[in-house]
Formats: sequence, C-alpha cells, structure tokens
Amino acid sequence: MIFKFPEQLMFIKNSKADQKHSIESMDGKLCVVSGATSGVGYEAVKALSAGRANIVMVVRNENKAKAVKEEIEKKYSVFVDYFIADFSDLEQVKKAAMAILNRYQKIDILINSVGIHSTKRILNKDGFEMVFCVNHLGTFLITQLLLDRMIESSPSRIIQVNSEGHRFNGLDLNDLNWEKRIYTGLRSYGASKTAQLLTVLQLAEELEGTNVTINAMHPGSVRTNIGNNNGRLYRWFLHNVTWRFLKDPKISGEAIYYLASAGELSNVSGKFFNLTLEEKPAKHALDQKKQKKIWNLSLDMVGLTEKDV
Repeated sequence: MIFKFPEQLMFIKNSKADQKHSIESMDGKLCVVSGATSGVGYEAVKALSAGRANIVMVVRNENKAKAVKEEIEKKYSVFVDYFIADFSDLEQVKKAAMAILNRYQKIDILINSVGIHSTKRILNKDGFEMVFCVNHLGTFLITQLLLDRMIESSPSRIIQVNSEGHRFNGLDLNDLNWEKRIYTGLRSYGASKTAQLLTVLQLAEELEGTNVTINAMHPGSVRTNIGNNNGRLYRWFLHNVTWRFLKDPKISGEAIYYLASAGELSNVSGKFFNLTLEEKPAKHALDQKKQKKIWNLSLDMVGLTEKDV
C-alpha cells in the first residue's frame, strides 16, 4: 500500500521535493521588491538581477540599501533604485508608493517580501498590532497603490511572500489587535499571514481579465533575520540552534525568479506555492466569507475605500 499525503499536509512532502526552475530572461523588466536588503528579499533581488531585471527596492535602512545597490549594479550591470519606508508606518508606505509612481511609468513585477515576527504584543503609532501591520496591512497597501500602474503595464505579476506559518491561524476578525486574547508570537504571525493569503485570493478574483496575476508563496524553511527584533535569548536561539536546521535562502530567490518569469505561469493566479510547487492552503485560509470581510477591513484600516481600488 502506497501512503498518500492528505492535501492539507502536502507541505511536509513538498519541503523535500525537487523544485522547478526558470531560465527565461527578465531583461528590461522593472521589479519592485520590499524587504530587499536581507533574507528572502535580498536573494530575490540577486536572482532577478542575474536574469537582467532592473530593481526598485523598498527598504527601511538607507545605508543597507546603498550597499545592496552598489553590489548589484557592479556585479550584474543592471539599474537599481530604492525608496525608504518602514512597513509598520503606513504613511511611509504610502509616500514610497507615490514616489515610485511619480518616477516609473511601468511596473512589471511586485514582490512583497517584508516581514517580522514578534514574541510580544506591540502596537504601532496608529494603534495596529505590529506584526499584522507589517506583514499584512503594509503589503496590502503598497499593492493597492501600485495596482493601476501594474494593470497599465500588463502582463504583470504580484508575488506575496507568505508562509506555511499561515497554518497557525490566529486570525480573529473581531480581535485583530489581540485585546481580548492571550498574545503568542506564532499565532499572531499566523493571523497576519492568513489575512494576507485571504486578500491574495480576493484580489485574484478582482484582477480577472486584467492580465495581472497575483500568487502567494512560502519561501522555504530558510535562514533569515526575521525575529531579530526580539530579545537577546530569542536571537541567540535563532542563530545558534534554529539556523542549524534551516536551508540557504538562495532557494527562496530561485523560487521567486521562477514565479516571476516562468511562461507556464503567465495565466496562473490566486494560488499558493511552497517554493515552486502549488499547494492547498489550510482550510481557514480558504474561507470565502472571511475573505471578503478581511478585504473590507483591510481597506478601511489602510484608509482606502472600494472607490479607491
């Protein structure tokens, strides 16, 4: 008898499976990448640049941005630009998006790879729980603000770096700020990624017929600095224990390149990939009632309305 993984547990098998690759050129494409100076975003920038794409980074740290810009331009002879925005501050995200729109008339690819994990409940200046704001609201906002330009630039693609962490769930539409529940890092992370995934599926429906696709992906169990904002003990455990069991983030960049360039994905939208392998999300992330509710809540929280999108 051959054992067959249930659809909801395929992530266990897929994490060890051979991945797909693309050698299609990205020459002349303009790729906007958030969280681009480290981890998954940095590996994505390197892979895209090696494929001849031009890069616009949206980052927090200008010194790191300058260093990455110099490195990539020197090694790959492509154009690299950057804009500063902390995704915990939605006003900064909005200003960066407006600046990008003012400077660039075409956007071919948007990759949202910014993300944090926090062991403590922290609210930003607008009163939003920090992990939910950075991982979901910030990426939701920049996507909405750049969307018309991407429709004008179509065919174009949006890739949300999501996570198998969405399986932790934690999303309560009546308690997004964790005021009524005990806060845990894993569940708050799961809540943010569930919300992001639900809005990816909703946006895929909204984009039908535009020649713009949007997909979500798990970047693999790789070594990144996510969680470095936590305490000393957490950071020590991350770098000295957890990292020993994780893979080189280069595989994330290769997977993103495939999702951004492969011709076979030109009409694929509203899907979740474990690296390059399509996978069924957790059941709670496929709830169509929650999908529309979190869409409307997200629009309201970032200061947009249906008329704006």
